[in-house]
Amino acid sequence: MAIFSSLGEKLKNVFSKLTKRGKLTESEIKQAMREIRIALLEADVNLFVAKDFISKVSEKALGQQILKSLSPAQQVIKIVNEELIALMGSTNSKLTVADAPPTIIMMCGLQGAGKTTLCGKLGVLLKKQGKKPLLVACDVYRPAAINQLKVVGKNAGCDVFEMGNTNPVKIAEKGVEHAKKFGYDTVIIDTAGRLQIDEQLMQELENIVEKVHPHEILLTIDAMIGQVAVDVAKTFNERLEISGVVLSKLDGDTRGGACLSVKAVTGKPIKFCSVGEKLTDLEPFYPDRMANRILGMGDVLTLIEKAQESVTEEQVKKMEKKMRENSFTLSDYLEQFETVQKMGG
Repeated sequence: MAIFSSLGEKLKNVFSKLTKRGKLTESEIKQAMREIRIALLEADVNLFVAKDFISKVSEKALGQQILKSLSPAQQVIKIVNEELIALMGSTNSKLTVADAPPTIIMMCGLQGAGKTTLCGKLGVLLKKQGKKPLLVACDVYRPAAINQLKVVGKNAGCDVFEMGNTNPVKIAEKGVEHAKKFGYDTVIIDTAGRLQIDEQLMQELENIVEKVHPHEILLTIDAMIGQVAVDVAKTFNERLEISGVVLSKLDGDTRGGACLSVKAVTGKPIKFCSVGEKLTDLEPFYPDRMANRILGMGDVLTLIEKAQESVTEEQVKKMEKKMRENSFTLSDYLEQFETVQKMGG
């Protein structure tokens, strides 16, 4: 993942030095901890989060069991991996589903974070799960925001509810009523953003929350905005009591470490991450898989899931039969090649 490649490289360099040494002394582990701390800070991880992370890793890594073990370097790598997973939330956090539909999801965040596109991406993901989502256009300030949501909705195969440039609170309320009336089981509300946090924006979002009582309030954070991400997350959480975070632009080539701080600072889970521009490029966020990616251990589970989406069991059996009978043709090869391309290869 491009956004964490620099951090990943630096951590791998630290681990490489440790691995070459065999047995480790306490001073060597302490030096490694200093290098990891610098790598985290250079990647834009929040200072207090980085200090706490290093404190936890050091406490475990400097234990006598680790120092006396046959492969202390591997043990240290394992501890860093475990603490990285804990830092990002330990487990995948699923969306809340309302006891009586519709489930109401409100998207919020700064302007340019990618909220509108994420509404469509989330719609596509929910449709794959058999849901019937309705997108509601409550951004009445940004020029062409409503039209943008309509285009996104059309491409995502989701209906869009809009009332023009009227009161956003009223639009949200009427959108939920429309969903109940016409059998939509999920409502995704696209709200207005600003270039920076202001009182008017927050008050409007609070009014929408008070009126429609969303089951999920998802804060969209642009992974490329650096340390500002932490301040944005803190403010939105204090005012709205967000239920989770969606990271956008994780395919970008930037430091991105501030994203690692969001869970620690807000106590709220990262629920999804956007990894590309296509409407299908939204993935549930798995802390363990992200840690594996950052540390360069690969993400085999994601690849397996993509393979399952791209290939049916019947296709696999058919291909196995052809290979056993030596009847694998050029067209079969092309079919396999297209499947790999679908998986992102």
